[in-house]
Order: sequence, then structure tokens, then C-alpha cells
Amino acid sequence: MSNEEIFKVIFHNQGKVYELFAREVYQSDMYGFVTIEEITFSERDSVVVDPGEEKLKTEFDSVKRCYIPMHSIIRIDEVEKQGVSKISDIDSKVMQFPGTVYTPGNDVDKV
Repeated sequence: MSNEEIFKVIFHNQGKVYELFAREVYQSDMYGFVTIEEITFSERDSVVVDPGEEKLKTEFDSVKRCYIPMHSIIRIDEVEKQGVSKISDIDSKVMQFPGTVYTPGNDVDKV
């Protein structure tokens, strides 16, 4: 068994919820973003092809590094084994957090 870390990243994107698996996830040098690198897809030995995962493979085929806004992230988990990447509709119970990103040094009391 490989000792490589695998992360499941779930985030909002254009009215959908994306679930991706990656080997590298970290805070970006660009303020307010999370960087995702080495996006991986499950290797299936069977003939059955998941059209949702194939759509994601096509969308992220030439992507070296992906920057996701922090406010779009729903959850990041370190998992033992990789699952199937997918895109799903937003459940009405899951809403993107409204508001601005806190920036250090802003003195809110002096407004």
C-alpha cells in the first residue's frame, strides 16, 4: 500500500458541488485561495465508465494547479483511499457562506 496522502476536496463551483481527489492541497500564495495539485481520478479495471467522472477528467485534463477561493470550500478530508470524483447539484440545505473575507489589519471598530 502506498504511503501517499490523498485529500478529498469538496467545493462550490458555478452552482454545482464538485468533489475531487488530490495529492497536494495547501494555502495559496494568492490571498484567499486554496491550491489543489495532482488531481487524481480512480483507475477502473472494469469496462463500465462513469460519465460524471469522465466529464471531470476532461475538464481538469490539462490543469497543472487549481486555485479555489476559500469561501467556496465546503470541506477538505484526508482519506485512506481514493473514491470517485463527481459533480452534483447543490442541495438546498448547503449554502455558500455570504460575506467578505477578513483581512488582517482592518480596524472594524473605527467605522
